[in-house]
Amino acid sequence: MADRATIARPYARAAFAHAREAKDFASWSKLLGSAAATVADPRVARLLNHPMVTGEQLVALLVEASKKAAAAQGRNFLMTLAGNRRLGLLPEIAAQFEVLRAEVEGIIDVEVVAAREIPAPQKKRLEAALEKRLGREVRMQVRLDDSLVGGAIVRAGDLVIDGSLKGRLARLDSALMN
Repeated sequence: MADRATIARPYARAAFAHAREAKDFASWSKLLGSAAATVADPRVARLLNHPMVTGEQLVALLVEASKKAAAAQGRNFLMTLAGNRRLGLLPEIAAQFEVLRAEVEGIIDVEVVAAREIPAPQKKRLEAALEKRLGREVRMQVRLDDSLVGGAIVRAGDLVIDGSLKGRLARLDSALMN
């Protein structure tokens, strides 16, 4: 059986096409994000396959949770998902939609895993350097990991820059063994 990301991909692309045509990425992001969060709630997840709950009832719940974002087209999209019994894929659909949106808007999400908190001026310099290297606007999230000892690891899509002390020691160990 195909994995969830593969099944979600055509739905994410369809939602993205509608959002692009309407020039309304924000509403679609809001709709998909809130619907995904609602579906991820264990209480709602139990309702997805419940025989007494109709697709229309589930869609009404999701539309209400999203504060009616993306209007009629969004409701129709959710009805299509409900009709195909794919509402459970909303978290994957929302994630893939955001990747497509970021690509079109020239934004890249960057994760920085650091050994300790990065001071604001250094964070701004790092962000500017990454924007210059990647040629895109950078949305940076910082996560702390004490096991790195020092330095940081930067992940941006397929690019990984390991400037951690732990990584350097591992490379040195490998070089000494060979």
